[in-house]
Amino acid sequence: MWRTALILIFTLIAVPVITFYYDSRLSPLQWSTLKTLLLVYGAAALLCFLLSSFTDNYSQVDKLWSIIPVPYVWIIAWYGDFEPRLNVMAVLVTIWGIRLTYNFGRRGGYSWKFWTGEEDYRWSILRQKPGFEQNWKWVLFNFFFISAYQMGLILLFTLPALKAMESEVALNWADYLIAGIILALIVIEFIADQQQYRYQEVKHAKLKAGEPLGNYYKRGFTHTGLWAYMRHPNYMAEQAIWIVFYFFSVIATGSWMNWSISGALLLLVLFRGSSDFSESISLEKYPEYKKYVKEVGRFLPLKGKFKP
Repeated sequence: MWRTALILIFTLIAVPVITFYYDSRLSPLQWSTLKTLLLVYGAAALLCFLLSSFTDNYSQVDKLWSIIPVPYVWIIAWYGDFEPRLNVMAVLVTIWGIRLTYNFGRRGGYSWKFWTGEEDYRWSILRQKPGFEQNWKWVLFNFFFISAYQMGLILLFTLPALKAMESEVALNWADYLIAGIILALIVIEFIADQQQYRYQEVKHAKLKAGEPLGNYYKRGFTHTGLWAYMRHPNYMAEQAIWIVFYFFSVIATGSWMNWSISGALLLLVLFRGSSDFSESISLEKYPEYKKYVKEVGRFLPLKGKFKP
């Protein structure tokens, strides 16, 4: 895991720098905006590190994942004098953030003591893995990967809005098409999360009440609805949202490739690693998960439908 984390941290620095080097320079207004965004990022990353260290709850970044992109894009819109395209981008990110925050909150992710709340079960499992025997190693991992890397990635995938600033291309039908696609992906993500939430809630309620699970819930993992065709339909939609979001910058600049694509690319890498880790846990917990992996595609419905 250390090796993977170091590679990810390196890419977080190298990919934006390399792509930025071969792209047009930022304007003074864009530089000023970026400096403000970096200050917010630095403060948020440091806060996550300190709170997780003092409370031993390492889901602090998870709490901000759906929240902090909203102020990022509205800061950009404010610096951009609320140009129409920036407003559309900010509204879409706000809708995305409200929905995802609601889903995280109903699973116990938030508490009136904002530093508490349910921790992602994967962090405690990861902490028991070889390589984290000494506490100082976990502290470094928390600082560089959990806090700095993940918060940096969140900033990066919102930066197509920064690239779209000061565009000479007026808001047009292509922007509305992209907005419609993003809204559709948000709906797909909502449906996938709802199906998973309902399945797990009923399963755990039956376990708590001592009721028989039956074959459907005894299987242990969500495997119907969208989950019958993709092992991670919510992850698919999440990645796709930010890939499509990048194309606002394409419309604004008239160029198919620019440095702000780095956030979406790095998000793909993160979700690949995250899903690998989640599935390694599921393979140990659920006997039928191996069959599920064999029959169902990870992010795309390329293999077919799961047949229990």
